[in-house]
Amino acid sequence: MFTPPIVRWSRTGLFGPSPVAAEPVRHPPRARGGRSLICGILATMAFATSLAQAEPQLQRIRIATIAAPDLRKVEADYTRWLGYRVRERGKVPAELAASWDAPRAAGRPYLLMSSDAHPDVFIRAVRTPAVPGYKPITTYGWNSIEIIVDDPDATRRSLERSPFKVIGEPANLKGYPSIRAFQVQGRSAEVLYLTAETGDRSRSSLPLPGGPIGRPFIMVLAGPDIQAMIDWYASGFGLVAGTPRPSPIGVVQRAQGLPADQGTPLTTMRLAQHGNLFELDGYTAPATVRPRAPGELPPGIALTTVSVRSLDALKLPFITPPAARAGLAYGGHRGATLRGAAGELLEIIEE
Repeated sequence: MFTPPIVRWSRTGLFGPSPVAAEPVRHPPRARGGRSLICGILATMAFATSLAQAEPQLQRIRIATIAAPDLRKVEADYTRWLGYRVRERGKVPAELAASWDAPRAAGRPYLLMSSDAHPDVFIRAVRTPAVPGYKPITTYGWNSIEIIVDDPDATRRSLERSPFKVIGEPANLKGYPSIRAFQVQGRSAEVLYLTAETGDRSRSSLPLPGGPIGRPFIMVLAGPDIQAMIDWYASGFGLVAGTPRPSPIGVVQRAQGLPADQGTPLTTMRLAQHGNLFELDGYTAPATVRPRAPGELPPGIALTTVSVRSLDALKLPFITPPAARAGLAYGGHRGATLRGAAGELLEIIEE
């Protein structure tokens, strides 16, 4: 168990020691799919309740958006193999595309999908031309969607003949043997981490899946300066992180051609509602800025949408002013988007 750490204040927010175990997380040979992040998650959530800081302003993850060259493939893959349902189809309004700094997305078709257990937490696919040469987990920005599942081994078997490419086999976490996960890559160059609590779920820091495959509960962000990312989310939204610690992440090492023993600095930051977090990874060379066609969404995982109670409390440089948004995911509430310290697109909606 983790002892609640001493916390220090800075001008940019509240920080604590690393939520990652002092001993680097090491995985079995087939487990190097990179499950060090959950160690950080559990520890962050364990000590966060002992802190007397204000509640984070970001409440929960609402939408993970994929830039998809072929919506038919996305729909087929997520409905057949992951059990998601299409909740809405439409075309991106011009004002929404402008708020993403992606005017060429205006009028493009999109799909809004979710699980039956969590129908209001979505994966959205927006038709976007592929970017030649883009390779997942090698650039700055949103790199992975982590989804809670009931049984990773059963899910792995069910995906055996699917278009999802397994890039990390199911494995238990060192130090957290009841947490088990594996990783896949979809046909839109999106990476999914599929994770489960196999122990006592009533006492777990992970959310309940509610079915074989549940909702996104972690969004993984990478950038060249992990402290800058921490400071940005701490100062802007009151999120708390531990001191980053290097830890091997197998999917990152393999994608970037890094030595097997080279650690990636990482930490986690929890949102206000249970089972909602960001993981922050500090990438070094050869990682680089994500290529992006002018006026288009970034390839792969394009943006993350989170909720707040009020946009009025946020004094931030939004791409366009907050405005009411139509559609199932927005429900007429106001939303706005801004760029983070790693160049990522973060959309915020009121609820």
